[in-house]
Amino acid sequence: MPLKKTDDKMIDEMFSLIASLESSEDINALFRDLCTNTEIRQMAQRIHAAKLLIAGKTYNQVIEETDISSATLSRVSRCVRYGNGYSRFLKIPEENTNENN
Repeated sequence: MPLKKTDDKMIDEMFSLIASLESSEDINALFRDLCTNTEIRQMAQRIHAAKLLIAGKTYNQVIEETDISSATLSRVSRCVRYGNGYSRFLKIPEENTNENN
């Protein structure tokens, strides 16, 4: 089903609400109401997989550690390389940042 213009506004309102939260307790409470436990676990799994990729782990190592599907890992990897969310908010270990120096 295609998004309507009002859907963009609703998405912006959701992001604004999340940005306004002041504590991890507030975030936890909202996400517990907003998402299923499975959805929360899947988001956490993607973040952990991104951290592992940034740390230099191979696909096989990430799959072994997280039990993430190869299709989802491929998407996470693409976002790590070409997106600006993971790279902006996840710390890159110092040993990886000095490799080219």
